[in-house]
Amino acid sequence: MTEELFRNDSYLKELDVIISDITPEGLIFDKTIFYPEGGGQPGDEGFVTSDENKMRVLGTKYINQKLVHLVEETQDFKKNDKVKLELDWSRRYSHMQVHTCLHLLCSIIPYPVTGGSIGDGRGRLDFDLETKPNKEDVLNSLNKLICDDHTISISSITDDELDQNPDLVRTMSVKPPRGSGTIRMIKIGEDIDFQPCGGTHVKKTSEIKLVKSIKIENKGKMNKRIIVNF
Repeated sequence: MTEELFRNDSYLKELDVIISDITPEGLIFDKTIFYPEGGGQPGDEGFVTSDENKMRVLGTKYINQKLVHLVEETQDFKKNDKVKLELDWSRRYSHMQVHTCLHLLCSIIPYPVTGGSIGDGRGRLDFDLETKPNKEDVLNSLNKLICDDHTISISSITDDELDQNPDLVRTMSVKPPRGSGTIRMIKIGEDIDFQPCGGTHVKKTSEIKLVKSIKIENKGKMNKRIIVNF
């Protein structure tokens, strides 16, 4: 299993690693700083570098339960090679800002989330909601939470604790991963937001760019899409 260092430290940008396996799609390492596609957040991109080669990592995802770093060619690498991973930091940091902002949006719109996606400089959530909220109110509330400089922290609860508190799960489309016995939790401020999440986040809300605009679309009687643009 690849050790996923980004779970506890989203700010790691470079890392020396060992190639533990090679697949037709790419490379698997003993540990990584690259986030794999999931939960609406894109997989990380960047570079893998050895003494002789530097190759672009085109994405990162789980394939057959293995965390694979996608590259165009694998023939220049061998199992047990020591290489360096370099993250496309500007892209990742933008995803961290957007992802954390969507958690703030959850705190403002207290309804179940039916879907979502994270991009570079924009993100969206779909809510199980009948009436459109006022977009100016949403915009002002988000920017206030950003400016208030709340701290984001990582913790965990047990599977049993989550079963006893099912309201902690906000997303109807993505369920928290189980099997390890503990669930990773993201908390914003004292009581702004607290929910299961495996994604990468900033340390303080003040790191998030101010939101420029909000767009709200009607996707059905009980489905409202809120798009956040930075």
